[in-house]
Amino acid sequence: MAQVFADISISLDGFVAGPNPTLEQPLGEGGEQLHEWAFQLASFRERHGLEGGVRDDDDAFYAQSLAAIGAVVMGRKMFSGGEGPWEDDPKADGRWGDDPPFHVPVFVLTHHPRPPLQKEGGTSFTFVTDGIAAVLERAREAAKDQDVSVGGGASVIQQLLRDGLLHELRIHVAPILLGGGTRLFEPLGVEPLPLETTRVASSPNVTHLHFRKGGTA
Repeated sequence: MAQVFADISISLDGFVAGPNPTLEQPLGEGGEQLHEWAFQLASFRERHGLEGGVRDDDDAFYAQSLAAIGAVVMGRKMFSGGEGPWEDDPKADGRWGDDPPFHVPVFVLTHHPRPPLQKEGGTSFTFVTDGIAAVLERAREAAKDQDVSVGGGASVIQQLLRDGLLHELRIHVAPILLGGGTRLFEPLGVEPLPLETTRVASSPNVTHLHFRKGGTA
């Protein structure tokens, strides 16, 4: 059965996006710095149609994770940054152009239905309106024996944590203090969630922390 993991970069002070996000700057002020560790990697650049890049331990870690992904889950904000009816969304086709970097089926949690969107390179977007459990079920079916990656945003990951639907939480801690923005761990309204640390790896650019919770679906 597919494993479900959340994969997200975070600042030292707990933010996954900076303050004052906009359509043009969806990660808010300073938020792009959370991902600088990945932007320079050869595996990341290849996925985005770019040449060059660093091949180091961070790159090997990133490439290994990519190879295991059979489907992706994300929220509406991550997909387009918009809200409300799709006809009012200036980025209704997503952020990534005709050839997004996923190359697997992507399932978008939204309140507004629309037909699936097929892109180049094997990426498709399916829009699911009947809740977090339903979007996860669709993604696991599509992934088959591979993993389901939950890229964000924070509210989607929070829902999965509250409902006990994550197998693993993968956090990449960037050496930056954003001072404000969107927190990954807002009050979840649940009992304490003991986690097992399964991996700790670090470089000058980022610290990778993996956690598992027993008894997940």
